[in-house]
Amino acid sequence: MDGALSRTMTMNVRDDVHPIARGLYCPSQRSWFNPIPMAKAESTQAAARSWLRREQRAGTKAARPVLMWHVLGSIAAIGQAFAAASVLTAAFTGSLLDARALAAFGALAVLRAVFSYLTERAAFAAGAAARRRLRTDALSRLLQAGPALLRGRHSGDLATIVVDKIEALDGLFSRYVPAATFAVAGPSIVLLAVLYADPRAALVLLGCGLLVPVGMAIAGIGAAAASRNQFLAMARLQARFLDRVRGIATIVLYGRAEDEAASLGRAAAELRVRTMRVLRVAFLSSVVLDLSAALATVLLAIHYFGLLQQSGDVDVLWPALAVLLLTPEFFAPLRTFSAAYQDRLHATGAAESLVDLPPLPEPAPAREIRNVAAQGMTVAFDNVRLTWDTSRGPALDGLSFRVSAGETLVLAGPSGSGKSSVIEILLGFIHPDSGRATINGADITDLVPQALSRLTAWIGQRPVLFSGSIRDNILFARPEATTDEVIAAATAARLDGFIAGLPAGLDTKIGEGGYGLSGGQAQRIAIARAYLKNAPLLLLDEPTAHLDPATEQEVLDSLRRLALGRTVILASHSSAAHGFGGRRLDMRDGKAVSARGAA
Repeated sequence: MDGALSRTMTMNVRDDVHPIARGLYCPSQRSWFNPIPMAKAESTQAAARSWLRREQRAGTKAARPVLMWHVLGSIAAIGQAFAAASVLTAAFTGSLLDARALAAFGALAVLRAVFSYLTERAAFAAGAAARRRLRTDALSRLLQAGPALLRGRHSGDLATIVVDKIEALDGLFSRYVPAATFAVAGPSIVLLAVLYADPRAALVLLGCGLLVPVGMAIAGIGAAAASRNQFLAMARLQARFLDRVRGIATIVLYGRAEDEAASLGRAAAELRVRTMRVLRVAFLSSVVLDLSAALATVLLAIHYFGLLQQSGDVDVLWPALAVLLLTPEFFAPLRTFSAAYQDRLHATGAAESLVDLPPLPEPAPAREIRNVAAQGMTVAFDNVRLTWDTSRGPALDGLSFRVSAGETLVLAGPSGSGKSSVIEILLGFIHPDSGRATINGADITDLVPQALSRLTAWIGQRPVLFSGSIRDNILFARPEATTDEVIAAATAARLDGFIAGLPAGLDTKIGEGGYGLSGGQAQRIAIARAYLKNAPLLLLDEPTAHLDPATEQEVLDSLRRLALGRTVILASHSSAAHGFGGRRLDMRDGKAVSARGAA
């Protein structure tokens, strides 16, 4: 069955734990078996927490303007409370209205609105700068790893990391980092003002304020787990949806459309439930904060009401009004921190995916600059060893061969013999564990990746075609090429006859993955790309796989013309491809077992 359906079974695994710790269900034991120790999942979570701490320290500098505007806003709020208390005291006692206090209240209100606007601008700038930096880092790590090291990682999962999970980190830098500092600085500033008005009220506010972090810590334990599970459910839904879209033809062919639609519905419902769990737990911290603020207000109101009844002294009125007006301002920074704390919980789930990306390699020491001629490419492998997975043995085990300039080498052997590993080393996707792979005597690891890319053209089993016109897909090899050069490449690849029958010719639109084209037509577009690139080294990895014999022969004829004057390495186990010409090297278990003068 097609991979889109066969992967259905592997997707139906429990995801309420970390992906690394996710196990397999054993029906006979009715339990989950985890082949990977939980210690690995715990180490990933520890690495994520360490990464978050480093990022928070790095984001502190960018958050300083946000914190500054927050503090100025609190000072303005204190001035407003004192001015309002003066105006209200005069109104309650029948005294003359304090015009200066009223004017100060209005001016501070406008100033506070300006501070709030500047706070939002600074917060947006801090979040945008952090997202830009993290997305650049994530893309650099993915591009540096290349397709070989990312083998087995779902493209939907990688897209989720680069887009959604980095977006989830915005609140960490724009809101949480400044709010964490302001949650201490803001109440302290307000507490000093309350201490000036009434020292006993300051003690009441301090006691009620200390209840907030305790309640938030208790609620945060559950919220962190709920947020992590929500991210897992979202990644699972995105990967499942992408799989089903890619395999839609197979799903319809096997009559599984309704079943897969129901499966997607269940995954979407699961995401909805887990999102609501995050919100439910998040409301708990708000409840603790509201209860603490209400308790402080009630205690202070009872205190001042008793004083007014006992003494009847109107001098108590101004500090009472000032303290009651400042009570919401005392809890406002804590409320801001409570709202921003959810951003840190989302960031925790996103960080586990980011730390799981392949790290950037350590900077290599400066080496002598090597010049490699762009014409006449000689390729050599000298005792090259490569192991993808130690449990499966080496992919290449001391492989040695040499391909002279302009020569064709056909790598033959069964699947798993190491043919594709040779191609991936020459493409620069992976470096050998030991030994040397050289081009014109220069080690591949010494070549700049951009230079290596210009020297090589690659055609694989399934050409990667993008949604757009045929012209755009051919121009992908060399965007600056002229129209005449594109037409010449299409003609050399025998696309001209096919294109002539299309309504828009080269500008005919095709779907992603070559939708609307046959396998042979898609492969000819890949050949046209190679013609347009005109690289001296041509790498062919099973270029005629999945083609019928007639189409395979036509594609091979086009490849023979493309191979003229170039160094060619062809990896294939097709009998027709072995008649391509050139020298043949038989491989088995990563070793060269025999060589023949002509394929």
